[in-house]
Amino acid sequence: MNAINILSKSTMKLPSRVLSLRNASFLGLRYSFNPPCCEEKLTCKSKAILLIFNQNSQFHAYPSRFLGFQRILNNTQRLYCLPSSGFAQPRAVSRPYRVSVEARVASRVRDLSTSVETRVNDKNFERIFVQDGINVKPLVVERIDKDESIVGGDQVPLTEDENNVNNIRVGLEEGKAGISVEIDIEKEAWNLLRGAVVTYCGTPVGTVAANDPADKLPLNYDQVFIRDFVPSALAFLLKGEGEIVKNFLLHTLQLQSWEKTVDCYSPGQGLMPASFKVRTVPLDDNKFEEVLDPDFGESAIGRVAPVDSGLWWIILLRAYGKITGDYALQERVDVQTGIKLILNLCLADGFDMFPSLLVTDGSCMIDRRMGIHGHPLEIQALFYAALRCSREMLTVNDGSKNLVRAINNRLSALSFHIREYYWVDMKKINEIYRYKTEEYSLDAINKFNIYPEQIPSWLMDWIPGEGGYLLGNLQPAHMDFRFFTLGNLWSVVSSLGTPKQNEAILNLIEAKWDDIVGQMPLKICYPAVENEEWRIITGCDPKNTPWSYHNGGSWPTLLWQFTLACIKMGRLELAQKAVSLAEKRLAIDRWPEYYDTRAGKFIGKQSRLYQTWTIAGFLTSRLMLENPEMASLLFWEEDYELLEICVCALSKSGRKKCSRGAAKSQILV
Repeated sequence: MNAINILSKSTMKLPSRVLSLRNASFLGLRYSFNPPCCEEKLTCKSKAILLIFNQNSQFHAYPSRFLGFQRILNNTQRLYCLPSSGFAQPRAVSRPYRVSVEARVASRVRDLSTSVETRVNDKNFERIFVQDGINVKPLVVERIDKDESIVGGDQVPLTEDENNVNNIRVGLEEGKAGISVEIDIEKEAWNLLRGAVVTYCGTPVGTVAANDPADKLPLNYDQVFIRDFVPSALAFLLKGEGEIVKNFLLHTLQLQSWEKTVDCYSPGQGLMPASFKVRTVPLDDNKFEEVLDPDFGESAIGRVAPVDSGLWWIILLRAYGKITGDYALQERVDVQTGIKLILNLCLADGFDMFPSLLVTDGSCMIDRRMGIHGHPLEIQALFYAALRCSREMLTVNDGSKNLVRAINNRLSALSFHIREYYWVDMKKINEIYRYKTEEYSLDAINKFNIYPEQIPSWLMDWIPGEGGYLLGNLQPAHMDFRFFTLGNLWSVVSSLGTPKQNEAILNLIEAKWDDIVGQMPLKICYPAVENEEWRIITGCDPKNTPWSYHNGGSWPTLLWQFTLACIKMGRLELAQKAVSLAEKRLAIDRWPEYYDTRAGKFIGKQSRLYQTWTIAGFLTSRLMLENPEMASLLFWEEDYELLEICVCALSKSGRKKCSRGAAKSQILV
């Protein structure tokens, strides 16, 4: 079949599900098909060549695929794949369609880019429903060759026998002579991470949340979560294996804006799924077809849509370009559209008066009721990072210039808001302690009508003289004084806090090491809510009991984010100390999801074992410590341009200049 060019024959519709073949020219690429492949029906037989993904394989050994091929014209051919026994095993794949891809120059891609608004009402992108999932054909992406000068370091050799995982653990416990604990733990971790890889029609597309062979009831832990995959993606990128990350980014982009409903209500356009699963759908003649089935929260506990998935997707997209140097991916028109849709969803006007993002409980990593509804720090820090990523990656043209202007204004307002009103240290707590209430004026000091009685007794004795942190939440007449680790670490990484605040956050962690790090890095929040407060806030949640799970539990996956923050602030000794603590227990304890008790001494009572983001977080931390220069690509320095356009300064004199008119001129477009 000759090159297909449908663009001139049809208008374009926003790709709310997947891109069909006749919309392929939308991507700014030309395609030609090998004629013999268009004359025969392709099926995956049981004796077909397997794309073995074992200990000695690398991701860039997989053949290329292309995004968005839903159907061959006239339905003359389809690709069928037999189901595999598990995610860790590859699928049997027949000879795929041979597709040659000739990319046009970047300027041509930018020419094809139009504003989001012009696409919303177009009608020509087909939506294809297959039972509980969608029929997404394999990707064709350019193979990423390993460049040692980019990734740094040689590939860690893999173990020769799968049973070595158990042998290593026995060796650690018995202290066998001649075993290098450090190297053996890394080998085991890499084996487990590779074993958690999910393939879709022969190509790697992500990693399952947990891969415990003894777990007979995996619930949704056998799915690929966007937030969970980020540390796995970084480990692969830092190792020079970028294909799986590229496949993941493009496949999840195809799942964007899926119109599944919860009680007849649809999520906003641009929403990214919390997770997806590869399912097999039976067809005629004992054949099966693989489909991707996304979850937007309609199956989650509490039925809450994930606010952070789209933010993590944007952050990972930037990391992919920075580490691999493949910036062509973020310049693709469909990727640019995906970024714009996420931003439009987050920047939509509403009733909220604050520049921070308003969300419900359970919409982020803390995905159960924990009293974080409103404006939790974790979401604000990820939101700020995603805005900075988007400003770097968006192609500026007539269709995006208004969005870029809105991003700049929101960044300015958000950074001022968080730095000024979320920051607490000894000085600020003493100021709150002496607040006057019921102030009604533009010059009010206590702008949110915070009552001094809200300051908890534990905080008065706990806060160190040197150091401070960003509190967990701020709403009218409410301050959540809990220390939330993820939000504070990402405030450091993204420079949401000032340089002095970022340094003070690490000083506080060091000063309160036994409370925040303990025997297993790191507490998700401190302190835990207990007694009657626990009953009211969590609804008597049996999983979020005090010092367990999200209520003060210790999560090893936070290790990589702590390491990144330490590298940025030049505190490598803190990161190395935390990694050494984790090394002593993670492999012996079989890589748990979380730890319980105030000091993190015990494996979580409902903790999944062989948790993938625990494994990946450890590996990513080690790789970043080995190559801090590469890690520096993942964080942001202070943006002085934003300070120049800030609504008002952080000094007392500047605070008086903050009026409603000034705020309106800066925040609104």
